[in-house]
Amino acid sequence: MQRTPARLFAGPILGLCLAALATVANAQAESTNRVAANTDWSVFVESDPTECWGVSAPKETVNTRDGRVVAARRGDILLFVFYRPGADVQGQVTFTGGYPFAPGSTVNLTIGDASFELFTDGEWAWPASASDDTAIVAAMKRGAQAVLTARSARGTQTRDTFSLLGFTAAVEDAEARCKG
Repeated sequence: MQRTPARLFAGPILGLCLAALATVANAQAESTNRVAANTDWSVFVESDPTECWGVSAPKETVNTRDGRVVAARRGDILLFVFYRPGADVQGQVTFTGGYPFAPGSTVNLTIGDASFELFTDGEWAWPASASDDTAIVAAMKRGAQAVLTARSARGTQTRDTFSLLGFTAAVEDAEARCKG
């Protein structure tokens, strides 16, 4: 079953993420719901409804068009893993590239030798199933970096590289905080 943005961000979470996570650095300095920082990953908790997530910003971003590196105006670029006990969501992987993805396109996620496909809708991308989430989280726990490659609605190719230092601690902390 493919996920929809409404299912991903029911309630105030989308607004909270966009407001509180203008950048991870700003979130760390200004947000009142950040509860931990683990190297390159932060943990946030929201209470109504109960939601916990680990989040990180990329360490490197490369934008290309026609094979050439170009400047591109992008919003927040963030990789999340969510826990929502009230919706029975455990370890849902979500990515926002800071721009609308090309309609019908997918995002390629590479962790070491493993490769995964994320489906897109607007500025958001996620795996097709909970079993894909589980496989991705397991690969992220073993990996050193995650590379997400995508195409914008304007045709720009993007490659965002996320450090996985602190990922395991952050995701386990988020999961523990949202256990029923």
